Amino acid sequence: MFTEVYHPIVNGVVASIDALRDGLQRDGVDVTTFAPRARAFVDDDRSVVRFASLPLPTSTGYRLCIPHLRKRDRERVRALDVAHAHSPFVSGWYAASVARRMCIPLVYTYHTQFDAYAHYAPFDARVTRASLIALTRAFANRADVVIAPTHAMHDRLRALGVRSRIDVVPSAIDAARYASGVRSEAIRALLGARAGERIALVVARLGREKNVELAIDAMPFVARDLRLAVVGEGPQRAALEARARRSGAGDRIRFAGALPPAAMPDVYASCDAFAFTSLTDTQGLVLAEAAAAGLPIVAAESAVARESAGPGARVVRAEPADFGAGLNAAGEAGRRPAIATAGSTLGWARSMQSVYAAAQSAVHLAL
Repeated sequence: MFTEVYHPIVNGVVASIDALRDGLQRDGVDVTTFAPRARAFVDDDRSVVRFASLPLPTSTGYRLCIPHLRKRDRERVRALDVAHAHSPFVSGWYAASVARRMCIPLVYTYHTQFDAYAHYAPFDARVTRASLIALTRAFANRADVVIAPTHAMHDRLRALGVRSRIDVVPSAIDAARYASGVRSEAIRALLGARAGERIALVVARLGREKNVELAIDAMPFVARDLRLAVVGEGPQRAALEARARRSGAGDRIRFAGALPPAAMPDVYASCDAFAFTSLTDTQGLVLAEAAAAGLPIVAAESAVARESAGPGARVVRAEPADFGAGLNAAGEAGRRPAIATAGSTLGWARSMQSVYAAAQSAVHLAL
């Protein structure tokens, strides 16, 4: 697996890679993860190989891969049977080069609508967006198989001009882990709730593309006993906190920062509704996590939300009044049994293995 982002960063891409890796390893597949070296971070996993890297010219933990490996790590590359890219950037093109030289399948998982992140680039946003779309199309068309986590993203890739085979394979979560969370008064207090109050939870990276301001703007439209807890960090935190103060409901909004992944099942279990505001996610793993934990879900209207949020979710217009009404109703609904269909790591790993087998057959036919 070749990725532009990995530990110590915590996000949906890293969670997807880990879930897939763990499931494949349980099935007896030897997995090596190639990722950029992180400053002051040492892996305790021998299956992780690090590229040299440079910091990006932004205030972020992401790094720029330098496509060079030490000799002993290049020997590990020569042992690969499948190259699986999780990015169309430097690490992805390295994977494509490996696949071409060794005549092995190239699989590409489309985790991110990169054109939705054009505002981070120090260039004209329209030019950046067009360039990122062209890059995605070019890279996906190099792959033997493209993995889309939802049917909505399958259709989007086709609309972008991707001609390669596309298989829809949702990224996995460990559903049992999120269903095992325990409601905790200590966590509820951390998230800002007093006795008798309800909590609506947002779990997201605090960037413009996650649209967290929708949940903040909805708070004047919800009952006074409903609080909003925002779990996550990102470059927009200060702006969102200022927006919360101006909303008139700032005393009912708590920014809890990034919490340890091990604590998240109990965080979900300690809340009363889940708010999903993103219009740019390719799947929204947090939707599966919330569903597995049994939380009533309110999601902003999008093709991905309609597909991923589950049959019991409230999918509403991305307008503050509509979203607020959804949060009110969800907060009053009470928790439901954990949704077993949220998926398991092992099940998705077996699905992915069948994709690998198909990719291998495609290459053999081409030869």
